[in-house]
Amino acid sequence: METRVNLNRIKVVLVEQGKSGKWLAEQLNKSTCTVSKWCTNTAQPDLQTLDQIAKILKVDIKTLLYDTKFNDNI
Repeated sequence: METRVNLNRIKVVLVEQGKSGKWLAEQLNKSTCTVSKWCTNTAQPDLQTLDQIAKILKVDIKTLLYDTKFNDNI
């Protein structure tokens, strides 16, 4: 049985901001399918794209990688 590891928090941040994956796909000029894969952690964006996502969502890139509210020591 395969255990899926959540490597990013894109979906969580989108929900917190009241934004959709479709909205993010439009901002990045990417397909909704691609963004959906990132949100479900079945695929990961490259670092340049992750940086773009952070800028679009106006968050620190670290926020997209781990929960900064509970992991301030990382």
